[in-house]
Amino acid sequence: MASGYCARVLQVCFLLLSMSIVMFKAVDGHGWKKNQLPKPCKNLVLYFHDILYNGKNAKNATSALLAAPDGANLTVRNGNNHFGYLAMFDDPITLDNNLHSPPLGIARGFSFYDMKNTFSSSVGFTFVLNSKHCKGTIAFNGADPILTKYRDISVVGGTCDFLMARGIATISTDAFEGDVYFRLRVHIALYECY
Repeated sequence: MASGYCARVLQVCFLLLSMSIVMFKAVDGHGWKKNQLPKPCKNLVLYFHDILYNGKNAKNATSALLAAPDGANLTVRNGNNHFGYLAMFDDPITLDNNLHSPPLGIARGFSFYDMKNTFSSSVGFTFVLNSKHCKGTIAFNGADPILTKYRDISVVGGTCDFLMARGIATISTDAFEGDVYFRLRVHIALYECY
C-alpha cells in the first residue's frame, strides 16, 4: 500500500513539473530565455558637470544644499554618507567631457541622500536641451546608488525632439573631485520615440 501511494505521489509530482515547464516555455520555443529589449529608437551620450557651492564659490557654483539634518552646515556635508541632505542643481550639459565645451543645455533638478549606510540618493531632474543637435526636454527619475560604477535611471518623459520619450539612462561618474566638482556621463537609450 505504501509503495502504491509513493508511486502515485511521484506521478503527480512529475505531472506538475511537466505542466510548469510547459507554462514557462517561451512562445518562440527557446524556453527559459529572458525577453530581449528591442533596439533603442534613439541613443545619446551627454555629460553634465556639477560644481558644488562651498560658501566661497557662489559665482561658479551650479549646485547647492537646500536642506540638511538639524544643526548641519549647508556648505559642508557630513561624513554620514550625507544622509538627510537635499541638493538642487542647474548644471551645464556638454557633448564631451570638457566643462568648457559649448553647452547643449542645462540639467535641472534635485537629489536627496536617502541612506545612512552607503552613498545613495534619489534623483529627479530634467535635461533642457537647446542646440543645433537637439531641442526639448528629457525627464529622469529614480534611485542613484552613487558608488556603483554604472546605474540605471528611468527616462519618464520628454518634449519636442523627445516627445513622450521612455527609456533608460545609464549613468557613470566620469570625474570626481571631493565635495567640489563631479562630472557624470549619461548614456540615454530611448525605447519610445515619437
